[in-house]
Amino acid sequence: MAARPFVGVYSDNKTSKGSVALPQVLLAPIRSDIVQTVHLNLAKNKRQPYAVSKYAGHQHSAESWGTGRAVARIPRVSGGGTHRAGQGAFGNQCRKGRMFAPTKIWRRWHRKVNVTQKRHALVASLAATAVPSLLLARGHRVENIPEVPLVVDNKTIDTIDKTARATAFLKAVNAFDDVERVKESRHIRPGQGKARNRRYIQKRGPLVVYLQENAPMVKAFRNLPGVDLINVTRLNLLELAPGGHLGRFVIWTRDAFERLDSLYGTYKSGAQEKKGYHLPRPLLQNADLGRIINSSEVQSVLREKRPNLRTFRKKNPLKNKAIMHRLNPYERIRVRNEILFAQAQRKKKDQLLESKRKGLKTEVDKKTKEKLAVKKATKKFRKMIRKI
Repeated sequence: MAARPFVGVYSDNKTSKGSVALPQVLLAPIRSDIVQTVHLNLAKNKRQPYAVSKYAGHQHSAESWGTGRAVARIPRVSGGGTHRAGQGAFGNQCRKGRMFAPTKIWRRWHRKVNVTQKRHALVASLAATAVPSLLLARGHRVENIPEVPLVVDNKTIDTIDKTARATAFLKAVNAFDDVERVKESRHIRPGQGKARNRRYIQKRGPLVVYLQENAPMVKAFRNLPGVDLINVTRLNLLELAPGGHLGRFVIWTRDAFERLDSLYGTYKSGAQEKKGYHLPRPLLQNADLGRIINSSEVQSVLREKRPNLRTFRKKNPLKNKAIMHRLNPYERIRVRNEILFAQAQRKKKDQLLESKRKGLKTEVDKKTKEKLAVKKATKKFRKMIRKI
């Protein structure tokens, strides 16, 4: 994004109540690769361990019959008089047997993440919240809000203690369109999750970031669908980039917005509240590669553009007529003669059929006469032999 020195503070869509300096954390490089890696590991840390019973599939009195009976050595249920007696047991291939590699609760559920790496991912997700195109790409309805990032006046938002007033405030800053989007997206979850206390799913709406502890606005906003609230001192990557996708729509209170510089530091000084942490610097000072390549300094040292040499693709002359005619000029005449001969044969055949249909005598060539004479003589000879 273009560096802007100040951001307006709003209480409604039109009037700006002063301005605040843009925190330098919002100018940090946006690293989606770090965000996705850290989000994947952090999301695993709230899983609940599960496992099958350690006795499942082994609650039988079963023992192998050993060798010598021409049957498999799998343990078999003891006893007699029922179908169950003699059936295989315990194995994962057996009916009522245990599963293969039964799940255990001591699986490695938790993932440790480097603290600095977590902070870099959080900083990248914060910087993405200040880019309107990323917000729109994520699906948020921010076309009508006055500015991105959206900073609101503390005197207006801190006194909100009812959901009706919170709704009116969001409508005043044109941010309620995103809540409406969340309402429309609510639908029943596909699959077995419907029966596991997570029947409905919906999209994420605005994230309200505040500073004052136990503020009445927390209870006012929490009942709106899709709206989440978080304290600026406890910012969480899972809230800022849900699903590892950058560009969540954030509504900042003025005091929380001003606190970002002391929390994450600037490019001139490190963070005051996070010991030893410095903002990540971009790999390129100017990320506009097109402008760099087309600049006069770079173009002056490049070699001249080479002419576009045409390359011909090899084609099969047996399938491509034009290539065959180029290789063999007689091919055109040969094909023409074949066509004319086929037409003549077809015409001769049609004339023969027409004359047969009309009952006219047709001219038979010499070879055909000889064949007919041989046939006639053969028939006579066979008749004479039969009489004898």
